[in-house]
Amino acid sequence: MRQLRRLGSAALQRQAWGGPIVPAFWWDGHPNFGDMLTPWLLPRYGIVPVYREPRRAQLIGVGSLLEFVDREFSGVLWGTGLMRDIAHPLPNVTALALRGPLTAERLGLAVEPAYGDPGILVARHVAPPPPDGRIAVVPHGHHRGHQRLTDLIDVADARVVNVHQGAVSAIREIAAARAVVTTSLHGLITADSYGIPAFWTTLNPPLTGGDFKFRDYEATVTPGRSRYVPFEDVDSLDSIAAEAWAADAGIVAALGDGLEAALAGFANELAAHSPVFPRGVGGALLGK
Repeated sequence: MRQLRRLGSAALQRQAWGGPIVPAFWWDGHPNFGDMLTPWLLPRYGIVPVYREPRRAQLIGVGSLLEFVDREFSGVLWGTGLMRDIAHPLPNVTALALRGPLTAERLGLAVEPAYGDPGILVARHVAPPPPDGRIAVVPHGHHRGHQRLTDLIDVADARVVNVHQGAVSAIREIAAARAVVTTSLHGLITADSYGIPAFWTTLNPPLTGGDFKFRDYEATVTPGRSRYVPFEDVDSLDSIAAEAWAADAGIVAALGDGLEAALAGFANELAAHSPVFPRGVGGALLGK
């Protein structure tokens, strides 16, 4: 049923008609708007992804997914990253793009890829809603209902964004804010896509991999600077306004252009060798 819903969504994108169908891997467990970005974005670039486990995938996209991939994987990476700060050589991959240079170093790549998380492309596909003047608090799924976040919301004109909702609704809630406080990486990335001042912080329980994915992303979009703020320093509306700042719009645009260009080359190669949508839907559903 999930496959059918995704294919139905892809059918709404004119760019996807006649485009290649590609077996792809993304995190498909509990819903999370960041993990939904691979099947949401690719049809907008003329590629129709069909979910497959890593060993059967041809493309791996958004998310900290590379620990799921064994050394023999020979597919394509597009904006993917590692969860943990560990060496994870993948000598056979084609890295169109990676989330950041820290992931690239841990993979031991011979050729430098494009950099950036594809989440920075969302503003190119979802028009910003009217601003609501509020602070968006974007807790990672592990931090929903955290008492310290509840206390913060009580003293600030803030709204909590549920990361378990659909991609577009989460994106719009973040895009309407005047500033963003987040323990979710894609809360930060979405803010960057729309040029919204933001910072990230940490809470218990700590996320798997600690802060590696944040450092990896920031090494690309805000090189030499971090927007990490200890939660102890976040105690009022004034402190949020003082600590939040926006990533450079020129850097974000250049990273987005690089991600799009890398994917376009792959799509052109696929078009000559892959089943196309909608004619190949039956085979895709059957895993062929």
